[in-house]
Amino acid sequence: MPDHVLPVARRSRDPKELLAQARAGDRASLARLLSIVERGGDDARVLSRLVYPLAHDAYTVGLTGAPGAGKSTLTSATIGHLRGLGREVAVLAIDPTSPFSGGAILGDRVRMQDHATDPGVFIRSMATRGHLGGLALATPEAIRLLDAVGKQSILVETVGVGQVEVEIAGKADTTIVVVNPGWGDAVQANKAGLMEIADVFAINKSDRKGVDETRRDLELMLDLTDLSDRDDWRPPIIATVGTEGKGVAELWDAVEEHRRHVTASGLLARRRERRLRDELREIVARRLEAKARSLCTGDSWNALADDVVERRIDPWSAADEMLRGVGA
Repeated sequence: MPDHVLPVARRSRDPKELLAQARAGDRASLARLLSIVERGGDDARVLSRLVYPLAHDAYTVGLTGAPGAGKSTLTSATIGHLRGLGREVAVLAIDPTSPFSGGAILGDRVRMQDHATDPGVFIRSMATRGHLGGLALATPEAIRLLDAVGKQSILVETVGVGQVEVEIAGKADTTIVVVNPGWGDAVQANKAGLMEIADVFAINKSDRKGVDETRRDLELMLDLTDLSDRDDWRPPIIATVGTEGKGVAELWDAVEEHRRHVTASGLLARRRERRLRDELREIVARRLEAKARSLCTGDSWNALADDVVERRIDPWSAADEMLRGVGA
């Protein structure tokens, strides 16, 4: 039996034991831990406390863009490039609409199946249903877990350009925005807020017509974008063909150049600090929201709601009375 697979009988449900097994290389234990992260609850909180002091080495790269841009194919090609460099890689495929749990059918990304048997690659689809705060809070926990078990290169690929996906991708250390040749994609990138989060642009499917026009459009929009909060880093634009692996080496070189820039300038440290502060704020907000929802039941709630309906009290005053229970 391979060293990285433990007999089923030896696996535990205890987060501490599972973490030790995952750090020893057991992939099934890591998969169970990610399921704990997705579900949330007491075990997830225990796991968070265990993982937090261990996670500090990984570099995260987000890939986002419009559906159909070829993100999964480009991600797969990037995995191949990193493995060629001798690096292990983990992928979180963020899909808020997925009905599947766990990493079934290889993270629901068929195009990545070439890496299914590679022990140096770990791919997981995430679509939380139980975690307080959903994907916005489960994703950083999952990234820290992958970091804690020794995954130093973590790719976070999102399905589309909804608010959740853009926010998640934009919280990576380096964010790649994937577009296709054609003016429409450039407009969509601008409207979706992708210009603000892009550290590197990939014009994927660049074997099609319109690459030069798309590059020109992006350059023009970059001319109008305030880059001061990036220490004047101007996102490079790399032409790629994910299905053939063309441009992938140059794309990763751009990621590495951005990494050197943000590290030397101190921007990486500032970004990570801001992410932690934002995460803490979001956790507090979600906890208060859950507490508030729990208050909106029972006799006291019904009586106050009746008073509002009968216009004996205004909604704001009624809310103040209910929220005294949480000190708000």
